[in-house]
Amino acid sequence: MSNSPVYALVTGASRGIGRAIAQQLAARGSRVAVHFQKNRAAAEATLATLQGTSHAIFAADLSDASAVEKLWRDVTAAFGRIDLVVNNAGTYGDHAPLATDYAAWQHEWQRTLAANLFGPANLCHFAANAMATAAPVSAAFGRGRIVNISSRGAFRGEPRAPAYGASKAGLNSLSQSLALELAPKQIYIFCLAPGWVDTDMASEYLTGPRAAEIKAQHPLGRVATADEIANAAVFCGLDAPATMTGSIIDINGASYLRT
Repeated sequence: MSNSPVYALVTGASRGIGRAIAQQLAARGSRVAVHFQKNRAAAEATLATLQGTSHAIFAADLSDASAVEKLWRDVTAAFGRIDLVVNNAGTYGDHAPLATDYAAWQHEWQRTLAANLFGPANLCHFAANAMATAAPVSAAFGRGRIVNISSRGAFRGEPRAPAYGASKAGLNSLSQSLALELAPKQIYIFCLAPGWVDTDMASEYLTGPRAAEIKAQHPLGRVATADEIANAAVFCGLDAPATMTGSIIDINGASYLRT
């Protein structure tokens, strides 16, 4: 890495995995744009925990294409450039096909794809076009990096939330398509596929009626922590070799093994 800080945008950084990623990036000397959708107080709480100075918070509904464009303009205006995008923001909602009426089924598919796939895709478009003409941060880092947070559900399926599984499978494919297209421009793309993670977003499942079922899936006897996912995201964002571009990295504690 060069002595210049990496300017990073982390979506969904007001809590959970996004907050842990922002904290670890800041601890490594990065300047972090903390994105949130509605919970300004949580975003400000994240901001207060970040080491260093010159970090900032930005609000946007990533399911709205015009809001994504405004977010990109606001962050680049404040920071001057963005070297790293971490697409972490996402949504999950149960909508099992035999327990959901047609109107609710349509709503959940539209809502989930907009937040989990279209939003990251739109942000990737802005990032790719800006990074393609930027000076390299360093020879090893390249011109820019994108880390997308997917899910093991992209591979194993999500019977209670099929739109979620489909959105994450789309994110995997998007990541690999971008990796192929952007490698000649020294823009590197990584995708992480966690299983269950101990965050407040998952707490109702990890402490509810499904808790024993979820725990039984994990030979470690526990689910991942947000810091563990952040460790991998920050490695990809700052340290991973260029030859790892296009990788989809499983972080599920051997709860789902694929070949």
